[in-house]
Amino acid sequence: MEDAASNENQWYVAATTLRSDEPARVLKAEDTFGIFDRHGDIHQVTSSEQGLYHGGTSYLSHFELRINGQRPLILNSTIKKDNSLLAVDMTMPDLFKDDVLVIPRGSVHVFRSVVLASPARHEHLRLVNYSDQTVDLKVEFRFASDYRDIFEVRGVHRPARGTMLAPEITEDTVVLGYRGLDGELRRTHIRFHWHPDQINDSCCSTTLRLGVHGESHLHVTISCLTDGAEVPTCDYYQAIDRIGASIAAARSSVGHIVTSNEQFNDWLGRSAADLDMLVTQTDHGPYPYAGVPWFSTPFGRDGIITALQTLWIRPELAKGVITYLAATQAESLEPERDAEPGKILHEARSGEMAALGEIPFKRYYGTVDATPLFIVLAGYYFRRTGDRDFIESVWPHIERALNWIDQHGDWDGDGFVEYARHSANGLIQQGWKDSNDSVFHADGSLAPAPVALCEVQGYVYEAKLLAAELAEVLGRGKWAQRLRQEAAILKRRFNEAFWLDELNTFALALDGEKRRCSVRASNAGHALFTGIAYPDYALRTAETLLATDSFSGWGIRTVAEGQSRYNPMSYHNGSVWPHDSAIAAMGLARYGFKDKAMKILTGLFEAAVFLDLHRLPELFCGFTRLPGQGPTLYPVACSPQAWASGAVFQLLQSCLGLSFAPEKPQIRFYHPQLPSYLSWLRISNLRFDAGVIDLALTRHAHDVGINVERKEGDIEVAVVV
Repeated sequence: MEDAASNENQWYVAATTLRSDEPARVLKAEDTFGIFDRHGDIHQVTSSEQGLYHGGTSYLSHFELRINGQRPLILNSTIKKDNSLLAVDMTMPDLFKDDVLVIPRGSVHVFRSVVLASPARHEHLRLVNYSDQTVDLKVEFRFASDYRDIFEVRGVHRPARGTMLAPEITEDTVVLGYRGLDGELRRTHIRFHWHPDQINDSCCSTTLRLGVHGESHLHVTISCLTDGAEVPTCDYYQAIDRIGASIAAARSSVGHIVTSNEQFNDWLGRSAADLDMLVTQTDHGPYPYAGVPWFSTPFGRDGIITALQTLWIRPELAKGVITYLAATQAESLEPERDAEPGKILHEARSGEMAALGEIPFKRYYGTVDATPLFIVLAGYYFRRTGDRDFIESVWPHIERALNWIDQHGDWDGDGFVEYARHSANGLIQQGWKDSNDSVFHADGSLAPAPVALCEVQGYVYEAKLLAAELAEVLGRGKWAQRLRQEAAILKRRFNEAFWLDELNTFALALDGEKRRCSVRASNAGHALFTGIAYPDYALRTAETLLATDSFSGWGIRTVAEGQSRYNPMSYHNGSVWPHDSAIAAMGLARYGFKDKAMKILTGLFEAAVFLDLHRLPELFCGFTRLPGQGPTLYPVACSPQAWASGAVFQLLQSCLGLSFAPEKPQIRFYHPQLPSYLSWLRISNLRFDAGVIDLALTRHAHDVGINVERKEGDIEVAVVV
């Protein structure tokens, strides 16, 4: 994902306005999402990402409500806790006639609600007159469509665009259209479910007379249509019913967590709802789209990490991710897409620019870590579910991923997996920190390719160990033996080559000349996450990660303060990413440093308390935490972002030492701990094997007690205290 602080990056996200000026309101349904202001409006500003999007294209770039030519005064604006609906309460300002106050402010209530049911936005407007006299209200909806590709919204200039079509207008409908250079017809179908007084290609107006305590209801449906698509017949109330049923069905198979702390519950609830919203049904099963607005599409790395974070509580998501990525695994050598046989997808884009090849991301493979992480996810999925048949079905893809690691990932045969781009327009840096300037030496000079990242070697190490487990399950003993031997060699060579004794951490990377990038960075936390670090090195790394130059008070900085390229406002060189900190916490817990893992949990929880809707964004700035102040927001961060939403579940798993042994089946808690602000925690509807279990965890002075409150099926619970 691209750095808004690097002018050399052609996939730069422009930040001419700050999203933090006013909290955005976000709704998403499958391949449709909307970004609105607190009124529910979409402002026609070129630099704004507000709009109604479908398939990577802005179908509605302007939609504003005006009443008597004025914007109503906002009283409250919120997204429901399940992300199903935007509800806005407003009132009219003072209403004058011939300079005489006719209706004082606060006399007319304006309620606006918006829901998305892909590919449409449904709106309900209710007006109620609480004054003691009749009032006339002219209601206007002003609208426009520009059909910009999401990359145009991000700031990429196009030398040529398609053709805007003549509007089609009837007594209650406006259809705006665009024929793209890709030949695709895109239409925005706006239906007003009444007979407006006036209607044209940019405005619809109606005058309503409301008697004393009178009220009126208006409904608008805006559909995003591609070639041959029919206008949806679903109305506002049917959309609400369908959304409710869909949410209930999704939640029925997912574990639920509640704690003694209501603010923590708000964070949990918002995170779970954001994941529900971001998960999109693909032809290969459910997949968590990475984030809104810039990454509302499948990303390999993001999908895998989100699935790992939530595997213990929603394993079906991991199955969908594995299935999707297996189906899109590269089959041939295609340098223009950075594709090589067996490599796992980086991202897949729809939209006009992707179809025309103006961006390389229609199906792009420029990621070094998604391939080993794919194997890691498959291994942990089997540990969670024991689903041998599924693993058997995807084993050929696991083999191909292993072959990619050895044949294409290791450029020079030294045992380390490196990257360098082949595509002229692809990403220069191909780890999770993929800003152009994110891999550098102590003096700030950029590391020449091919680059071997610290965390990637850890991913490969764990991938080989987990693939060995799967190979044994499938009766491939020789595979298992060879993979374990290779993992042991890699672990030894990694600790020898990457350890920086003078910095008490692992090198960020080895450059193309095998020189160490001697930089304190959060990447070392991923080495703990995978278990590749020697125990004594892990202890010293843990101390480094939680030192004040690395830990901001909210989370772990991507680059420690004092390093040459440190900038707390950068995308990857000093900011805090919730998912990155959660991965480090998992690594700390793996080596027994639960106190440090809980420090990260606490920092991110307290950040969530400060933030709008208790939603952790993709990242925030790495400034040191100050008393009474919240985290400093990053101007163009995605919010919600899937792996930021998944962080809380991974953090809880870390502190509880929670794992699964499907052969018994047994749920295991290894030295479980709860922070001081959680006196108890309940996990309900936790499905495992063919059964389901509810658990109650209570914090005591020196340990955590666990009681089974409900159990269906033969499930054991084992606790090591």
